[in-house]
Amino acid sequence: MNNIKRLPALLIFAEVAKQQSFTLAAKQIGMSKSAISQQLKRLEDDIGQQLLSRHTRGMSLTAAGEKLLGRCELLRDQVDLAIEELDSNRETPSGTFALTIPHSCEKDVVVPALSQLCTEFPLIQPQLHVSDSAQDLIQNKLDVAIYGGELKDSNYRALPMGSATEIFCASPVYVQKHGLPSQLEQLQDHNIIATSWQKNTLAVYSNHDLTERIALDVNFFANTNTLPSTLEMALNHMGIVLLPEFSVQSAFASGQLVRVLPEFQGWQWPFYMVHRFQGEKPIHITRFYQLVKHFFAKANARV
Repeated sequence: MNNIKRLPALLIFAEVAKQQSFTLAAKQIGMSKSAISQQLKRLEDDIGQQLLSRHTRGMSLTAAGEKLLGRCELLRDQVDLAIEELDSNRETPSGTFALTIPHSCEKDVVVPALSQLCTEFPLIQPQLHVSDSAQDLIQNKLDVAIYGGELKDSNYRALPMGSATEIFCASPVYVQKHGLPSQLEQLQDHNIIATSWQKNTLAVYSNHDLTERIALDVNFFANTNTLPSTLEMALNHMGIVLLPEFSVQSAFASGQLVRVLPEFQGWQWPFYMVHRFQGEKPIHITRFYQLVKHFFAKANARV
């Protein structure tokens, strides 16, 4: 089947899904609203599946639309990148690409992004340093850092990737042995495992009012300096942890962890890609940002 003729409709679908509006997508693309609607209707007819559900409150993606969107977003990025390469006439990137990332972004965000980046730019040689401690880019000869949390003042450029919420969780074995706390104060009677960024006063928020910060004083049962070791302690039934939601999704899916106090959450962490380039970014840095932003959003969407 020749799918080349469907490429414009696929790109239009990605823009409509991004904008969540036919009107905004039409303005962005420079087409009429009716022309966009006709393109999407023809695409749905061609593939025999409904992609968008239209209702009085707006629109939403169907299951088929959600699946197709991830592919279309990467397709759109590829088109943008191809045009950018032609316009800039820059050489193919090569050599070392050094970066530091936190453990939480390793498996589902950065490694898939690096895999795609190396496919597109095969002369790049990634050097990946995984650490939950902040690393200075120039001092450590790094090109890029993925950073979670509020940024300190620096001369580096920061590009937003998205945000992730902390949640309380524990293993079913721990819950069966110690019970589930029903109130925040009852956490003081449980084994709480702390990561390097958590202090004895935790910032907690009710799902019903995310503007009011609750200062929760706890005595930690154990402390560790990396997210993987915190997670392993929880998986080995040692206590309750407060971790970014997307970093524990596979443990939830397998039933190794369960949510504790689901009506509360911790801090919502902003994530950034920080780079040291003061002028125009090299093309592989721009592409890497597109990819990590895509896979970060995908990881959060699966939670």
